[in-house]
Amino acid sequence: MRMKHVLAILASLPLAGCITPVDYGKIRHADYVADPRCTAQPGAAIDGEAMPLFFATSRLPDCRTPDIRLLQYRGERVRYGRFAPPRDVEVGKKKQFLTPTAFQDAGDWWAALRAETDKRQGRVLLYVHGYRENFETTTKDTAQIARMTGFDGPVIAYSWPSQHQILGYAVDETNMYHDVRNFRVFLKSLAEQSWVKEIVIVSHSLGARLVIPAVGYVDRTSSSADSSNISNIILASPDIDRETFERDIADDVLSARRIASDRRITVYVSRADKALAASRALHGYPRLGSPYCFDPFEAADLKAKGLPERCYPVAIAGMTVVDTTDVSRGSTGHSNFLRSAVACRDFIDVVAGKRTRPERAATQLAHVFRLLPDPADPKPDDNLICNRTAGGEADE
Repeated sequence: MRMKHVLAILASLPLAGCITPVDYGKIRHADYVADPRCTAQPGAAIDGEAMPLFFATSRLPDCRTPDIRLLQYRGERVRYGRFAPPRDVEVGKKKQFLTPTAFQDAGDWWAALRAETDKRQGRVLLYVHGYRENFETTTKDTAQIARMTGFDGPVIAYSWPSQHQILGYAVDETNMYHDVRNFRVFLKSLAEQSWVKEIVIVSHSLGARLVIPAVGYVDRTSSSADSSNISNIILASPDIDRETFERDIADDVLSARRIASDRRITVYVSRADKALAASRALHGYPRLGSPYCFDPFEAADLKAKGLPERCYPVAIAGMTVVDTTDVSRGSTGHSNFLRSAVACRDFIDVVAGKRTRPERAATQLAHVFRLLPDPADPKPDDNLICNRTAGGEADE
């Protein structure tokens, strides 16, 4: 659906006509989880080579069929498990895009995570998805991040019950806020493990509103040593109020104490992000991930100086803003860090802990950089460089 159509719907219909309500469904939720496979037993064997990636989820599982599915409904608790990259599977006479999944007892899961972490350098990557995702799209993106970055440690997907529907945005917001307690408890448990030396957190879109408060919670409730391992936070297309972020972040997640412990935040933004333009229309104020000029006088001043009409968050110690507008890809421009070759290269280096890149173009603001097309390679192979797979692609 094109952005002008979305905005036309928002303008012409009452709010109730713009959302898809939650339907409990025709099956008792207790029946989905009645099968013993939904309750992993301690000591149950998991083939870690076949399912190398980790997940934690608050989604309700469906264990009634041979292939376990994770649904859009809220689960009664957080479950843990392992997964392999999703693939097309023959179900009856139809192909379905499914993620090979196995649940694991919580104690066994943490032990397996420690074993994998100890093999590396104590580094863990945690990915938190955003709006309009199901478990398959989340695990697909997580697997891509693992392949693309070659991350030297275990990679975890945290999946909350997003609806995977364009008009499910209000429900997604509700479920995201409902999941705040689940996620912050999980993040605190991860940060307090003595064997976790560094946590790289990657959040996309609405996931930023889950991540930032949770990091602040861990900072407040753990000792300084316990949360200093949350050091590298990446916000891709963050759907969070820009002014609220500016007001709160310096006194909380990027306080002087945390900066001294080497914490930093990298924010990927794009003026071409249509999803965040729609979010701005809904919320009334600019999102952190879109350099939209809410102040028309500021926009006019920039134009008079011959500069792009793009307005960024204020300078905050420990924060770098990377503008991907000029290398945007995809139908909505909302996932450049997974779709644009130039953005993917930058993202790979940030995950690896690099603070600067020669490919970044300086701007009039010291904390803001632009990514520009490479004149020597104006049409790079985005899919190859970003390590995307051809099967099971979902529209943005």
